[in-house]
Amino acid sequence: MAWESGWQVRSRSRRGSPAAAAAHHRRSMKSNKPLPRNFSAPQNLNATCLIGMLCLAMAADLTDPDKKEIAMKLVSSFENSSLDWRAQFKYIEDIGDGRGYTAGIIGFTTRTGDLLEVVRRYTDLKPDNVLAKYIGALESVLGSDSHEGLDPGFVDDWKAAAEDAELQRAQEEERDGVYFDPAVNQAKSDGLRALGQFIYYDAIVMHGGGDDENSFGSIRAKARQTASPPAEGGEETAYLHVFLDARVEAMKKEQAHSDTSRVDTAQRVFLNNGNLDLNLPLEWHVYGDYYQIPN
Repeated sequence: MAWESGWQVRSRSRRGSPAAAAAHHRRSMKSNKPLPRNFSAPQNLNATCLIGMLCLAMAADLTDPDKKEIAMKLVSSFENSSLDWRAQFKYIEDIGDGRGYTAGIIGFTTRTGDLLEVVRRYTDLKPDNVLAKYIGALESVLGSDSHEGLDPGFVDDWKAAAEDAELQRAQEEERDGVYFDPAVNQAKSDGLRALGQFIYYDAIVMHGGGDDENSFGSIRAKARQTASPPAEGGEETAYLHVFLDARVEAMKKEQAHSDTSRVDTAQRVFLNNGNLDLNLPLEWHVYGDYYQIPN
């Protein structure tokens, strides 16, 4: 994988700027779980933290299939202007953001190397595939926006291979292993419910993990300088507002992310509505477009 400052750096979005938005305008359950029989809270937790832990234990988290489906639709609206995230397996283009080809369900890129990892996973699952011949070229273009060794066939071959269930599996495994699972695990460790878990996930999708400047790790660290997450006795809504403030600040440091509507008129709306369990129905805007997921 491509590593910058010790972690994969993504910091991209297919429609993160007005120009990109114009160029790429194209492109559902509340479930409460009982407390475990052996549930008990540490004696030194304050009331706010205890309430947060009780809510977290009772509500479905983002790994619940219905909640995860909501998360995938939300990110697809941010990244592809569509709720049909499964239609994005075949997506690929160079959007001119300096990251080479962007492809697949969350926008894996040739520069950062997660696209290379998808092809490697696919090849492990199905050695005789049409993309395996590009592994060397994908290794060579790491850290750059070069298409050397990929053109002219890679785009068409990607689209053809994306019909294969094994490439789709490889994309989902890379998404979950590198982005979704780490984000949800960290959010649960911080005492956050489904909305907070999603907020972390979307941040990692765009900014990458780790602690380099503008990464998810740096955004979280900056937020924790001002507010504590529920697991440390903080109030959940207040902490998430501070986290989103830090995220917006990071986004504005890159021209491609100057449009912060995926935070301002989507995630912040859910937070202001008190929808910490990310329950349906949902309504939001991103890049000026209206979306909804009904009950």
